[in-house]
Amino acid sequence: MVQTVPNGPMKYQFKKNKYHEGHFVPLRTVPTGAEEDIMITITLKDGSKKEVEKGKSVLDVAKQISEGLARVAMAGLVDGKVVDLRYNLEKDCKLEILTFDDEDGKKAYWHTTSHIMAQAIKRLFGDKNVQLAIGPAIDGGFYYDFDTEYRFSEADFEKIEAEMKKIIKEDLSIERFQLPRAEAIKLMKDAGENYKVELIEDLPEDEVISFYKQGEFTDLCAGPHLMSTGKVKCVKLLSTSGAYWRGNEKNKMLQRIYAISFPKASMLEEHLAKLQEARERDHRKLGKDLELFMTHKLVGSGLPMYLPNGATVRRLLERYIQDKEIKMGYKHVYTPSLANVELYKTSGHWDHYKEDMFPVMKMDNEELVLRPMNCPHHMLIYKSKMRSYKDLPIRIGELAHDFRYEDSGTVCGIERVREMCQNDAHLFVRPDQIKEEVAKVVQLILEVYKDFGFKDYKFRLSLRDKNDKHKYFDDDEMWDKAESQLREILTELGLDFYEAEGEAAFYGPKLDVQLKSAIGHDVTVSTCQLDFLLPQRFELEYIGEDGKAHRPVVIHRAILGTLDRFMAFLTEETKGAFPTWLAPMQVKVLPISDKHLEYAKKVEQALLEKGIRVEIDDRSEKIGYKIREAQLQKVPYMLVVGDKEQETGKVGVRNRKDGDIGAMKLEDFVNKIDEEVKTFAK
Repeated sequence: MVQTVPNGPMKYQFKKNKYHEGHFVPLRTVPTGAEEDIMITITLKDGSKKEVEKGKSVLDVAKQISEGLARVAMAGLVDGKVVDLRYNLEKDCKLEILTFDDEDGKKAYWHTTSHIMAQAIKRLFGDKNVQLAIGPAIDGGFYYDFDTEYRFSEADFEKIEAEMKKIIKEDLSIERFQLPRAEAIKLMKDAGENYKVELIEDLPEDEVISFYKQGEFTDLCAGPHLMSTGKVKCVKLLSTSGAYWRGNEKNKMLQRIYAISFPKASMLEEHLAKLQEARERDHRKLGKDLELFMTHKLVGSGLPMYLPNGATVRRLLERYIQDKEIKMGYKHVYTPSLANVELYKTSGHWDHYKEDMFPVMKMDNEELVLRPMNCPHHMLIYKSKMRSYKDLPIRIGELAHDFRYEDSGTVCGIERVREMCQNDAHLFVRPDQIKEEVAKVVQLILEVYKDFGFKDYKFRLSLRDKNDKHKYFDDDEMWDKAESQLREILTELGLDFYEAEGEAAFYGPKLDVQLKSAIGHDVTVSTCQLDFLLPQRFELEYIGEDGKAHRPVVIHRAILGTLDRFMAFLTEETKGAFPTWLAPMQVKVLPISDKHLEYAKKVEQALLEKGIRVEIDDRSEKIGYKIREAQLQKVPYMLVVGDKEQETGKVGVRNRKDGDIGAMKLEDFVNKIDEEVKTFAK
């Protein structure tokens, strides 16, 4: 029943249905007699302005702009807030119509599809047999968590997809409504949705509690969502796994189904091809196939062991970056992986980081903890003697082993681990040296990226979130100074950078370099942080030219980041085909038969004398088999030796990329590969 009734100077609409038990809701919040004042000004993305009637929806405005835009619209961005297309505009505002090309538009599309998947599963497996947990949009699609006795498998995917397509074809209207807390809890209790009840009870008292309904299916949700299920076109279920409720291993294990959806079939096909490419590049698979590293439950979660091949790659990376740093005046140190808790209380890490640290160990009269980072140790090394302004800058570097208590559900191969090796350094500088030293850090980053062939990257200035100050050391003056100085330096250096709030370290802003991976992920590798806090907390000083004590500034920097994550990134970038200088095995010598073994050993010795990593495959196998094996092992070069090569002092050269490249004199090949290694050839 709908009835319009007067209510003083306002007009109200009376609605009564299954969810609204006789609530009055505003029909139009315009004083009677002032109907002419119903126009508002909308500022669009391109800066143009549009006059529209007050109370019009985002979709109405999209239609006024163009019917084509309205057809592809997913959601709206009103004054920076993502909203439904059904959202009514009541005042002057900035408006952007979001499509599938926009990140938030995609997420509205995927979030809607997660509800379609949940509705399909409820239909197929029984409404009372399945409890819903959460079903958010994520990067690369969406998932939904279910509590049910039935065990989902990929064998169920086809029928779930078929039911989803049926719901899409029904083109069910998606409706949003709100309820008071008590009514919201009752609605979910009556539906047997205990997880939803828990979510509502944990919401703040003044939180708006909203639901979305499509056909017989209703779900607690903040939105936004599409206008109807028919807007979704192509769906694909991808995988299923276990997931603890709220990510807490003390809670019940639920069943999670991951999926994806797109407006066009061609987009789905392209995405599935990318997923296949990602599987082929997964460093965990390559790590096993190429014998780079292994894990074992008896060692522990997030604690990988590097095998000889992986240890070779890591050792070369360590030598590479240390040699670069030594040429730039860095002094390397070793510091212990354990420290007294008081060290981290002094630095401030205990207040801001202890939840990510391993538990305290009590020994004798000390409380010790595995260190999460090594900057406090370097502060003490600086403080170990009096410093003069002439001594600065002092550059202390270390390949340091740090420990962080990552949740067992988040550890991943060597990308995310509980023990990591940081390519860390701390530069102690005078204020007048900050710009020059930051410039040198940037120069080193660019040199390294050139050596590895990295081209797709962006510089990000990471700032604190002023609305979430508890995450950061509380000193507005210090933060304003550090952020403005770093921004000014980056501008003067001519770097093209963007800013990101909430990404700073707890003690200061930083420059992060965001590398785009081969499978499209943004990965933070190199960082450069400006720090006025730790010098203050450790009371660091140097004697200035005026004979007085002054406080240095610290620049924290990591070029390769953690060796573990960098190696994971590099493995996926190269598909395990490391450049010649970095390959665990650079050359395989392949004698055609046993009578060529003596010459093969001569070839091997010539390469060993140049420091080339070489191995003879002396198995009694056909040469074609040996070549295929070497290709699978991603060996850069294969040298085939038989009668002809033995007689002429040559080698038959094959490389993993181009195959057979012909015969070469042994001396010429040795010089060729030696030059590749020296120049870090890609």
